[in-house]
Amino acid sequence: MYQWHVSLRIGLVWVVLWALAACVSAPSSDPLGTISEPGVPKQLRSRQIIVALAEKERPRWSAIAQELRSRYRLRSVGEFLLTSIGVQCLVFQVPPDQSLEAVLMQLRADPRIELVQPNQAFEGLQATAYDPMARYAALAYGVKLIGADRAWRISTGRGVSVAVIDTGADIEHPALRSREIETENFVEGGESSFASDRHGTAIAGVINAYVAASAGIEGVAPDATLTVAKACWYADPANAKARCSSWTLAKAIDFAIHGGARVINLSLGGRSDELLARLLAAAEQHGVTVVAATLENQENPGFPASLDSVIPVMACDSDGQVTWPRWRVTPFVLAAPGVEIVVPAPRNRYDLVSGSSLAAAHVTGVVALLLQQRPQLTPKQVKVILQTTAQRLQEPDPASLQVGRVDACAALARQAPQLTCR
Repeated sequence: MYQWHVSLRIGLVWVVLWALAACVSAPSSDPLGTISEPGVPKQLRSRQIIVALAEKERPRWSAIAQELRSRYRLRSVGEFLLTSIGVQCLVFQVPPDQSLEAVLMQLRADPRIELVQPNQAFEGLQATAYDPMARYAALAYGVKLIGADRAWRISTGRGVSVAVIDTGADIEHPALRSREIETENFVEGGESSFASDRHGTAIAGVINAYVAASAGIEGVAPDATLTVAKACWYADPANAKARCSSWTLAKAIDFAIHGGARVINLSLGGRSDELLARLLAAAEQHGVTVVAATLENQENPGFPASLDSVIPVMACDSDGQVTWPRWRVTPFVLAAPGVEIVVPAPRNRYDLVSGSSLAAAHVTGVVALLLQQRPQLTPKQVKVILQTTAQRLQEPDPASLQVGRVDACAALARQAPQLTCR
């Protein structure tokens, strides 16, 4: 009898221990299945969807959000208002035990919902090649190749507001610190890494750098008014590519539109995105010219470069030559310096970098020069001027894709015949 009681007690202890372990480790302890991604900002985590509610539903926004959470077992992770297109965006995380596509399909059938989509990922389009021994001033060819230095006789971009929607940037770099650059952050916890971000520092430098004694480089529009809006983040500090999301980009674009930007630089690319497409259409309606980098080594130019409302840009080298892309779906693409470009880098350094990101930044600078000269220009007019004054590059089959190297001097000379460009 004694031995039986001992065995029973031991058995009960094991049952209790097993139950406690199960409570700690079982997924059922969280009915909504939170996905843990340590170190990843909440705006870039996986299995997130964005639900947009129309302005007409404003009195019921809160009730609709609560009903959606309950009906589809969704976890609320954020919300934000996009006043430029009049929608309230709700961000939910879909539990791991549910099909993401099935939830999206069900939500798209709800008449109260204006738009629903995944919170998609985008990447900065830049590759870095460090060359600390380079004589950077001798390698800085971009401004001269596109004739921006000649255009400075009548325009330096003064008074033109440019929004760089990218990573953060080291605005205390010697090439940038005198520019009085404004900053905004749209990534959770992004303030701590803002000044150490490489991509945004490079883009800001191409557009706005001041002649630095240590390198002798200058931005295409050195007197433009720059705002760096951080919407992208480095998942891996050793990786040259930064990640952005629909969520962060949407908030940054909406901010730029209402902040009075005349030009938006998007040196990034990804898949088609309905929410961002609506915002970029609104940007055009507000008179904001959008410049976007293309995906040169893919089957399509990527988004947002594929939109008719933006100016798509690819990279050329110091001889003005391009590597022709596989895609032919965009009728005309501007080319600009994007191969081994000298740029400022965090912590008072300089780098040689390549990619269509840098090409887009050169074109953004040219747009700023043009808008100082002719502030009344619409985005469509800016695009036409840059296309018609570009130096055409020839391909064996020129009917398939038209590429022209941007010419800042020729673009400004259309309204200033006294400007000598050759």
